[in-house]
Formats: sequence, structure tokens, C-alpha cells
Amino acid sequence: MAESVCSRPSNGGTILADFSQVLIDGLMNGAIYALVAAGLSLIWGVMDVINFAHGEFLMVAMYACYWLGSLLGIDPLFSWVLTGAFLFFLSAASYLLVVRRCIGRSAMAPLLATFGLSIFLKNFCLNRFTPNFRLLSGTIMEGRVLHVMGASVPLPQLVTALFSLVVLGCLYYFIKRTRIGWAIQATAMDREAAELMGIDTGRIFTLVFGFGGMCVGIAGGFMTSYLAVFPEVGALFSLIAFVVVALGGFGSIPGALLAALLIGLVESFAGFYIAPVIKYVAVFALYVVVILIRPKGLFGW
Repeated sequence: MAESVCSRPSNGGTILADFSQVLIDGLMNGAIYALVAAGLSLIWGVMDVINFAHGEFLMVAMYACYWLGSLLGIDPLFSWVLTGAFLFFLSAASYLLVVRRCIGRSAMAPLLATFGLSIFLKNFCLNRFTPNFRLLSGTIMEGRVLHVMGASVPLPQLVTALFSLVVLGCLYYFIKRTRIGWAIQATAMDREAAELMGIDTGRIFTLVFGFGGMCVGIAGGFMTSYLAVFPEVGALFSLIAFVVVALGGFGSIPGALLAALLIGLVESFAGFYIAPVIKYVAVFALYVVVILIRPKGLFGW
């Protein structure tokens, strides 16, 4: 999890500086959550499949970026391109080899298939790389901090958050303004009608699963510049992503962004002004309240 820059008020900080710190920290975390959740939202909304391996795909991306940096000296500022492409093909291959065989069977079949895939990926990395924490050092952005309104903003987190917004904007434009994007929307609305119109829904499902992996591949590539890598690193991000998708509405990228920013702010303010151990309690309490009022989420249809 992208930890808060400050988890409790500093003795010498002003009220405005503390507020600015918490606000910026929450917005940065929220933007990162949005990119991680966007791929899950797309898969869930189009295919009606819950990808339980989503967090493990993020973990694989972070390991790939770590080894690219450690062995080849490629900085995360550039290796995110490779990790995004690698996770696109890994996710597409996972769909073709595992998930596709379960589509059309019982509702539990795809869920159990992705759950088994997550166990395999996690234990494979645990076996090959041990449970040790690995932190990539000597990166271009390491130790760089910006000061805004009295708040200290680490450059790696800021760049990751801003680029997350850029990727989300590109993905939204692709879905809404391209022929493939229209085909994805048509498949999400009515698969049988889309097939009657000549859309290859099998190809669309493969692309959607690939795009879901690409989103976490890009996020994981950037996050390696400031987060330690270990086999369980994707677990909490995966849980937050599920909450974001359910809160924002299945298949809605704007909904995922709004829900992620809201969760980031609630997490940050609750952890700072109440207690760090309360922040996830506040996040899940917010989720329960919204779902009770609007079961389809903020932007669900």
C-alpha cells in the first residue's frame, strides 16, 4: 500500500501544513488506486468475471520492474513500458489458457480459476524469490521531494499519481472514441447482440483481460520506485481495488476514479486525524454505507 507521508500530526507543523499534507497524500494514493482498479473494473464490467489474480498480476509487474532495475539497470521511470506490455501479454495468455475454458459454465468456474491462478503466481514468486522484501535503490527519483504549501510531496509518488491519471484518461478515450472501444461497450451491454452485429466477442474478451493486466503492469512499474517488493505486496491493493470497483460501479472508469479518490482521502484523513489503525475501518465503513444506499455503486447502471 502507498503509505501516507505522515501518519500522525507533527509537533511543529501548522494546521494548514498538516491539512495540505494529508489532502495531497490522499489524492496521490487515490489516483494510484484508480489505475490499479481500472483494469479490474473493465474486466468485471465487460466479462462479468471477478479476477482474483489481479493483485498477483500487480506483484508480478513489480518483480519484473525490480529485476529489470537490478540486473539491467533500467529505471522504473522507463521500465513501466516493458512491464505494461509484459502484463498485457501475460493477462491475455491467462485468459486464453485458463479463464476462457470456464466462460459459459457455472458462475463459480471463472472465479475459482482466477483464484487458483492467484495462488499459483503467489507461490511461484515465493518459491523463486523468497518472502524477503526487496527495495530497488539508486533510482532517478529516489529521495526527491517537492514542498507545496508546507507539505512534503515525494516525487516518486507524485509522478506515479499523475501518470496514473494520464493512463486513465487515455483508457477512457480509447473506450469512448475508438471502434474497438465501441465494440467493448457493445459486448458489455449485450454479448449475443454484439455477436450478431459481427463483433468477435472472444477477441474482445482477450483484449479486455490484456488491458486489465496492462493497467496494473504500468502501476506496478512505477510503484517499484518507492515500494518494497514481496510475494504478498498485491494483496491489500487487490482488496482496495475490489472496494473501488464496487463503490464506483462495474465497468465505469470515471466511477473508479471518483471512488478511488474518495477512498484515498478517507484513508488519509482518518489515519491522520483519528488513528492509523482506523483508516481501513473508515474505508470499509464508507463502502458499506454507499452500497446500502446505492447497491450498483456511484456510477453503476
